[in-house]
Amino acid sequence: MTARLLDGQALARQIQREITPQVADFTRRQGRPPGLAIVLVGHHPASEVYVRNKLKAGSDVGFRADLERLPESASLADVLALVERLNRSDAHDGILVQSPLPKVLGPDAASRVFDAIAPEKDVDGFTPANVGRMVQGRPALVACTPSGIIELLVREGIPIAGRRACVIGRSDIVGKPMALLLLQRDATVTVCHSKTPDLAGVCREADIVVAAVGRAGLVTKAFVKPGATVVDVGMNTVTDSAVAASLFPEEHPKLARFRERGSVLVGDVHPEVADVAGALTPVPGGVGPLTVTMLMRNTLRAAQARLAGSW
Repeated sequence: MTARLLDGQALARQIQREITPQVADFTRRQGRPPGLAIVLVGHHPASEVYVRNKLKAGSDVGFRADLERLPESASLADVLALVERLNRSDAHDGILVQSPLPKVLGPDAASRVFDAIAPEKDVDGFTPANVGRMVQGRPALVACTPSGIIELLVREGIPIAGRRACVIGRSDIVGKPMALLLLQRDATVTVCHSKTPDLAGVCREADIVVAAVGRAGLVTKAFVKPGATVVDVGMNTVTDSAVAASLFPEEHPKLARFRERGSVLVGDVHPEVADVAGALTPVPGGVGPLTVTMLMRNTLRAAQARLAGSW
């Protein structure tokens, strides 16, 4: 068996085509485009790339997409003041604070900053108000990666209702909301984590496996029931030659790429899973593009809700 690849990049382009005329209609009626503000604190190389991709995606669909940058020396009070200014801005319908924040801001900085974002502008879906609405099954703005995964499963015709699903990872950003969204579509959901006994055995019972732990190649054939759908959320940069060799056979193009560049991007799912799974998301080109696109859809929805006064 060779797994069918679930092309998140293609679906992302399709959703962008769907929302672009809605953005144009909003702009025509309001005399301004939907506005997205992205807050970036300090200089984190990966964050710089993510932010650049989000700004480009916003521009491509017709948004006003602004980068609000603060230096590494910024205090937590500086960040909170910027968020409050954006909360009051008539030009911005969505606010995203790029994670991670500098460690110097303190261990509770992220939660304090997310708490400060106006729920109606919380296009990441991280504020307590939006998380609470999701738990109650009446979501307004939902975390982008889990909602993108649901969109991919639905549009690819992967059955969810009545199926067993296993989510590996319990983060507030992916694992927990992913489990809730699957549950709301009538899956029977198990959430696994580092303390789960016989992790492979538990996962092997599932029809849908979502891996979101940030550990390269963790999910092997032993985790996957033949024919199961496997969604790989991991984005891991491998720089160790021994790890790369353990993931890819000698003739694999990604191993050649590693030897050429000294690094390679891999997911949480071992490549050998493609021989067992019925469907599989690639890395890159699977979940990542959908995360950015769902951010765009959330921003449009936030703008439309503000216009209608329906928040």
